[in-house]
Amino acid sequence: MSKLSHINKKGNPSMVNVSSKPITKRTAIAKATMFLGKELISHFKNDELITKKGPVFQTAIIAGIQGVKKTSELIPMCHPLLINGVDIDISVSDSENITVLCKVVIEGKTGVEMEALTGVTISCLTIYDMCKSLSQEIVTKEIRLLEKTGGKSAIKNE
Repeated sequence: MSKLSHINKKGNPSMVNVSSKPITKRTAIAKATMFLGKELISHFKNDELITKKGPVFQTAIIAGIQGVKKTSELIPMCHPLLINGVDIDISVSDSENITVLCKVVIEGKTGVEMEALTGVTISCLTIYDMCKSLSQEIVTKEIRLLEKTGGKSAIKNE
């Protein structure tokens, strides 16, 4: 097991120094799966649910993008990044579940895995918040990194 990257030689928390790393195009894709249940999904029209709070998926996409942009404010050791692009896609995957995908792209010295994971998480929390009055059975079942490119280590999970 390699040493933790956010601990300095004295064993104290430390932000990783990326000053000597090259600037490269970096991407990360994260995925979340949510159980909404058949009854809630049956109310969707054209892959969207309109509630008194507004369109659920469109609102969750905007919230997820905002989450990506705020990641360094939420997670202490994350570097503030100049994000080049965020794409969040939310779709009904079957009669009970939805899938949330978040792709983040930058040209920088550090990866964007945490930003992609934050984007899907905030999207899911927004969906939960907007739908909780309609169902108390909503569960975020899985959040994971699918892909990371552009740094020292590439990851591709299916």
